[in-house]
Amino acid sequence: MDTFFQFIRAFLVGGVICLIGQILIDKTGLTPAKILTAYVVAGVILGAVGLYQPIAEWGGSGATVPLTGFGYNLAKGVKDAVESNRWLGALTGGAKAAAGGITAAIFFGWMAALVFKPGDKS
Repeated sequence: MDTFFQFIRAFLVGGVICLIGQILIDKTGLTPAKILTAYVVAGVILGAVGLYQPIAEWGGSGATVPLTGFGYNLAKGVKDAVESNRWLGALTGGAKAAAGGITAAIFFGWMAALVFKPGDKS
């Protein structure tokens, strides 16, 4: 039964994140690219001030998989690396923490490009 409630919490948190994005698209003149960038920045800021940790613990994958979770992961990596490596950690912590996600995005983007043969729309 606990697994069922984990799914429900992830669905609720992920749904709220998507709902906010949809409202921003519908009610503002922001482009999707600007909204996605704002999500990463919001995740970094909320993670840096300690507000995203409880959301991530309660919502699980619903909070860590979207772009806000990527930003939170960057902030958490920098914070942990600064504690152990001082100023060098500020430069390397985010990249270390997000290396798996960045690598997966590049790899699967490359695979999709091989399969679908992208080109100009004209």
